[in-house]
Amino acid sequence: MHANILTLFPEMFPGTLGTALAGKALADGKWSYAVVNPRDFATDNHKTVDDTPFGGGAGMVIKPEIIHSAVQSLPKPGRKIYLSPRGKLLNQKLAKELSEERVLTLMCGRYEGVDQRPLDYHRFEEISVGDYILSGGELAAQVLLDAVIRLLPGVVGNAGTHEEESFADNPLPLERSFSSPKP
Repeated sequence: MHANILTLFPEMFPGTLGTALAGKALADGKWSYAVVNPRDFATDNHKTVDDTPFGGGAGMVIKPEIIHSAVQSLPKPGRKIYLSPRGKLLNQKLAKELSEERVLTLMCGRYEGVDQRPLDYHRFEEISVGDYILSGGELAAQVLLDAVIRLLPGVVGNAGTHEEESFADNPLPLERSFSSPKP
């Protein structure tokens, strides 16, 4: 599997993915990645990548032409994912589905996100790692990739491990309540 990671902070990769199971799998060639910095596609002297949202709104978003050029630069973008708190929730079933893809392209947003137009044009799907806000999509991309990489053939030593995991076939309920053990 290959992951294209679009991020304004390329130094964040491989990050945790360079250690433990994912790091060993990377060293063994079971997966690979390329980091693309959208700033490389800025055309002004200051390498500006952000602008006010088209149609108004608070904050700044990554400019549409920057995203478009970054995606166009990829020889094989594969399945395109934008890490977003408003996306469908990442779960084990989705991680398994993604582990069967040959190429993933992950867009890591910053500021208030990215301009929606290139996401629609390039048919990015939005995936969330939880109901909270991060400073950017880089940590979410690492979470998603960790969940996917461990499902690749040969990454986990015993393939039977996946069948015995706590919620491989029975997802956890959306809301759980925990009670303290009785003394």
